[in-house]
Amino acid sequence: MVTPNGVPGPQAVTGDTTARGFVLYVALDEATAAAAGTTFAKLAQDVRSYVRSLVPTAESHAAVALAPADAPGSDIDVVRAALGDPTVARRPRADAIPAPSQAQPARPTGVLIDLSRREVHLDGETLNLTFKEFELLNYLVENATRTVGREELLSGLWRNADEVPNERTIDVHIRRLRSKLGRLANTVRTVRGQGYRFYDHPEVVVWAAPEYSI
Repeated sequence: MVTPNGVPGPQAVTGDTTARGFVLYVALDEATAAAAGTTFAKLAQDVRSYVRSLVPTAESHAAVALAPADAPGSDIDVVRAALGDPTVARRPRADAIPAPSQAQPARPTGVLIDLSRREVHLDGETLNLTFKEFELLNYLVENATRTVGREELLSGLWRNADEVPNERTIDVHIRRLRSKLGRLANTVRTVRGQGYRFYDHPEVVVWAAPEYSI
């Protein structure tokens, strides 16, 4: 079952098919959701709860669409393409095509930490992190619910090194990492006498895999 642009209602692909469900695509990034005081998981759960309140036997599945920050097209089309919508390539009716806009596309803002690709982006620009700088950030992100001590960082990130550095080495790497994070450096904080901790921020998005389900 597909619904092409401009067609009010579902249409069967062939005469021997039946409608088995529907898909609702939502164009929304995690930072915008956080700024509104919610999350993808909560939104998905609320939609599920509403559907089940109407049809208790209805099954549902929610998936998050991940795409390159500079992917062309409108947000909703990028989401549809990322999730394999078979109608995304269909051309809309001529009268449905909006007039060209002179406005420049919005530049991505904030920090994107892509753990699967081992990349960090700040306001759309890829940060040139060293291997150890990324390892430190990755470790702190994965343990964001607690403060991580210097000794743990040393044993966890330098356990196979020929010569284990001292705690001063951690401080130097953290200082350089903060410098590269720019205006969002405060997401990596020092907890006096305990170690370091990663703090969530509305402008910081963490991607853990190419695609994940809620």
